[in-house]
Amino acid sequence: MSKQLNSNPARAALSAPLGLLAGFTYPLRAFTLIWQTPKLWTYVLIPVVLNFLIGIGLYLSLLFPSLAGIDVLVADLSVRFNSLIASLPDWLSFLGGLTLAFGWLLRVLLVSGLLLVIGFLLVQFGVILGSPWYGKLSEQLELLRNGQLPAEAPMNLASILGDIQRAIAFEFQKLRILLSFGIPLLLLNFVPGFGSILSSLGGVALGATIVCLDFLDAPLERRRRPFQEKLEIIRATLPASGTFGLVCLGLVSIPLLNLLAIPLCVTAGTLFFCDRIWPARFAPQETNSAPETKITT
Repeated sequence: MSKQLNSNPARAALSAPLGLLAGFTYPLRAFTLIWQTPKLWTYVLIPVVLNFLIGIGLYLSLLFPSLAGIDVLVADLSVRFNSLIASLPDWLSFLGGLTLAFGWLLRVLLVSGLLLVIGFLLVQFGVILGSPWYGKLSEQLELLRNGQLPAEAPMNLASILGDIQRAIAFEFQKLRILLSFGIPLLLLNFVPGFGSILSSLGGVALGATIVCLDFLDAPLERRRRPFQEKLEIIRATLPASGTFGLVCLGLVSIPLLNLLAIPLCVTAGTLFFCDRIWPARFAPQETNSAPETKITT
């Protein structure tokens, strides 16, 4: 059985505040490492071009039509509220200003949610299409960081088909989580009071978890870890994995920046794995068994 991370409660309690901050820093560490290591640039530039093409398609098909729909929705609600206020006594006329403020707040919330959705879709398509380069990028990073890679299974038709099957199963498992938690969170919007706030917070947490799975997947998949263990690793490395997922979700949700963010976050995820997962969970059995490998140029 794999060793559990943070098995010492006192050590876990001491490292929690540091982990909370450390999770935010990994994209910056990744940028510095890529900038200082030109041999990695090839594995970054090609996926960036793919992300650019995917991003153009998503923004043309989703962003601009949705922005027009948001304008229509907010304008319609403003007309309805103004009509309602017009029928009220004069001393309630100040509600007209509140209607304007509510319209802008609703617009900001809807646009922010739209950017999160587009960023999330960009990650899903970008990671799948760029996986050959991201896999190689992650390998070179792990080799650079740890000086070794896990023993590889022989390459044959059966192993290739097995990898395809695992990749499809991984996507279906993520979809299952999205439906299992996303639908109840969506229904929370109909609960008066704090329903919408809880739904928004839950949606961000769900998105951060899925993004964390995507960006930690390359080194874990090299070791053929099952999906449930990947989830358990994310749980075991909290709060660092939580803040790592949040900052990556934020980066992939910012227009234009998200075209560069995916390879950056893949790099950050591999660094996170090498620093916070590999030493406790995989190093003991891999240190003496992994073959010596050289970094490709």
